[in-house]
Amino acid sequence: MTTLPDLRVELSDEVGTILAKDFAVTATTTKVVPHSSDGAITFPNLDAKAQACKLIDTCVLYIDIRRSTELSITHKPQTVAKLYSAFVRAMTKCARHYGGHVRGIIGDRVMVIFDCDDCFRKAVDCAILMNSTAQYVINKHFTRNEVKCGIGIDTGKMLVTKTGFRRRGVEQHNYKNLVWLGRPANVASKLTDIANKSSEGIECDKVRVAYKSAFSTDWYWVNVWPSQFAQDVSRTLLGSMTHSNPNYRSHFMTTEYVETRAATKPILMTEPVYRGLKAAHPNVDYVKAGWFAKIVVEVPGYTGAVYGGDVTFTAFSK
Repeated sequence: MTTLPDLRVELSDEVGTILAKDFAVTATTTKVVPHSSDGAITFPNLDAKAQACKLIDTCVLYIDIRRSTELSITHKPQTVAKLYSAFVRAMTKCARHYGGHVRGIIGDRVMVIFDCDDCFRKAVDCAILMNSTAQYVINKHFTRNEVKCGIGIDTGKMLVTKTGFRRRGVEQHNYKNLVWLGRPANVASKLTDIANKSSEGIECDKVRVAYKSAFSTDWYWVNVWPSQFAQDVSRTLLGSMTHSNPNYRSHFMTTEYVETRAATKPILMTEPVYRGLKAAHPNVDYVKAGWFAKIVVEVPGYTGAVYGGDVTFTAFSK
């Protein structure tokens, strides 16, 4: 076994070689999604001080199951294993139906890349097919309709490379996967995290205040924050309470549910994806009908608009 001091020297040499200025990384542009056996994508060659990559400008889609941790707790491990197997198999088939290439599966998360040709339409159609499959095929096997999926799509340039080193023996397969570097993969993954989330809120103390209508003897009630009510009232020298509004009549303490985060749609995409789709296919039904609408969400690392929708194919909902 290598000693720790020797391992430190070895690691220092290898890292220094790769990060040195004379280590060359070349990128070949492609319009077709590469695979792991692509000879134009290489591992870092420390002797030649070179590494070959590919660059593709297209759409990337992620999908995963919402509340997977909760599902793992509420169902038997065998049930969860079957769900994951059915989910990955079904989503892989959905991807292939629209020419997508599955290039990553981690647990219940699937990554799909599309060839450049008509990638916006293919990615969105794939997302709709996946959403249809999740809702009307997979979910029908769960009585509480608890299987929900989130889908995120972004577009842009991604560098495709291999990292690690060649390994022989039983662990060889662990080093064959490609690595996809670039903003689109990160943003699409974050959109997936946000998609198909239920609304959230908290119960807050409020004061329910009655006022006399200016046009009749009727009262009307409104909820105000306690701090606001405190500003509107004062005490007289005799200890009675006065209100700044002469139409005030009564009040009592209550609680009110305040939404802190709105629910999100199952399919989310960045504005460049939607614009690319609309430019290429302005007459497709879900574009003409406006079934994908601009929503307000915060996506770390992305400042543009986001479009969301819960669109499915009628062939699945019948």
